[in-house]
Amino acid sequence: MALDGITVAALRSELTKQLINGRLYKIAQPENDELLLTIKTEQGETQRLLISAGASLPFLYLTNQNKPSPMTAPNFCMLLRKHLQNGRITEIRQPSLERILMLDLEHLNEMGDLCKKTLVVELMGKHSNIIFIDQDNRIIDSIKHISSAVSSVREVLPGRDYFIPATQDKADPLTVSKDDFLHLIMQKNMEAGRALYMTFTGLSPVMSEEICHRAGISASSPVNELSEDILTHLYNHFTWLMDDIKSGQFHPNIVFKDQLPIEFGVFDFSLYKELTCVSYVSVSNVLEEFYAKKNVVTRIRQKSVDLRKIVTTMLERNVKKYDLQLKQLKDTEKKDKYKVYGELINTYGYSVEKGAKSFEADNYYTGERITIPLDDTLSPQENAKKYFEKYNKLKRTYEAVTIQAQETGAEIEHLHSVMNSLDIAVKEEDLTQIKEELVQSGYIRRKGAAKKVRVTSKPFHYETADGFHIYVGKNNFQNDELTFKFANGGDWWFHAKGIPGSHVVVKTEGRELPDHVYEDAAALAAYYSKGREQDKVEIDYLERKNVKKPNGSKPGFVVYYTNYSMVASPNISHLKQIED
Repeated sequence: MALDGITVAALRSELTKQLINGRLYKIAQPENDELLLTIKTEQGETQRLLISAGASLPFLYLTNQNKPSPMTAPNFCMLLRKHLQNGRITEIRQPSLERILMLDLEHLNEMGDLCKKTLVVELMGKHSNIIFIDQDNRIIDSIKHISSAVSSVREVLPGRDYFIPATQDKADPLTVSKDDFLHLIMQKNMEAGRALYMTFTGLSPVMSEEICHRAGISASSPVNELSEDILTHLYNHFTWLMDDIKSGQFHPNIVFKDQLPIEFGVFDFSLYKELTCVSYVSVSNVLEEFYAKKNVVTRIRQKSVDLRKIVTTMLERNVKKYDLQLKQLKDTEKKDKYKVYGELINTYGYSVEKGAKSFEADNYYTGERITIPLDDTLSPQENAKKYFEKYNKLKRTYEAVTIQAQETGAEIEHLHSVMNSLDIAVKEEDLTQIKEELVQSGYIRRKGAAKKVRVTSKPFHYETADGFHIYVGKNNFQNDELTFKFANGGDWWFHAKGIPGSHVVVKTEGRELPDHVYEDAAALAAYYSKGREQDKVEIDYLERKNVKKPNGSKPGFVVYYTNYSMVASPNISHLKQIED
């Protein structure tokens, strides 16, 4: 969820408690669109406030982490140091429920006079900015300059007056009356959830859906189909949430699905009762952890773009080749017909009249009467020879293309498994090992006389509640290593049936596995497969000693002939992951 006005309200409440009367000790600009403020609080503590006006990921939160700064401070940073070094934070404001925080500061100028300035942080997606204004609301400078050529609504340049653009004409949810609420909502010819965030400032689509859910209303229900009583009930839940905001009754939390953060908020979600919700004491902790985890996923996705492009290109090429090979195989299906024609002509050719264009004969393989076309310029023996030549040509084609199609099919299966490895990669070392696999498979040329890279990536490691250790291969090299070098013959092996996925090994250490361990391992096999988005995935499992690897097969490819099967849900939120 993007930072909405409600989360910003929680931040304001938290920062007010922590930073009021604190003094700016250090001002740094580690990135072009970031500020890191070090603040000495009234209680003598040191706090760091990280602010980002990044277009894709704007944020603001307290952090314990420091960030390296450039050798030469940018101009905006130098300006803030000149005006605000040792300045005191007097108030932190949020206009209405906008995604804006204003840090009011007092400082002494060169003459020793007390001056007031404001640092405005606008957390508005691609329009995010950090703006420094004086007590007359005039812009001194900003971390991003916005000219009239960029925005016809508002210029953000030194010397211009600062104002909040009111382009969306939304109402203040903290002050709206019941009559105004009903009037504004009933004017909207749209779904209830959308009507809320399109009418009031500070509401995100997720929080609008949450309010509807608390009121027992589907967010997709058209407003014009709801009675006034139901809308009044919606208003009550809306008002109760606003009362919690006014009183500062926040409950910061992150919603996890299979150990991945999917949502954060400052109130408990009734929407996600079936998922894992972890509470935090601070909204800053929530934002720092959520964005850190999201940053990892985003960074790995960005770094894997080139590898994905290579795999996708090779997949498309092989799929086209495979389709062509299947068409060729289909064309060879008539080869046996030509063989029968030749045999029947040799058997019954004595009865064929000279110059005949066809003749009928009993097919002694099936007992049916068939008509055999003939070339009237050739003798029966020459017609038979012609059909045998066609048969032999198609037979050779069939044998050659069958082998080619099998190889192409194996190539496609391998490439799908590599794509699955890219999907589950979580570290740069994982990508390094996948790239090495692509090099060894001939998809990427090794540069110069470069040696094989040193691999530090390790399989995922989980532990069940009763101490059984489960390992999951992140890629095909790890799958082979895990299955044939790490696992013992008596350990249990799991894999999603018929789809690309990781090898999962349960170390038994001579113990009998409880039923729930089979279920946990199957859940991991389902989650780390192409079927992770499905509700249920069929899983094959058997003792490791019954898993074989054919000579010359692709990395990660195995065969087995005796196995058990079960259906598992790809939900691993209850499992403890161990960082090796």
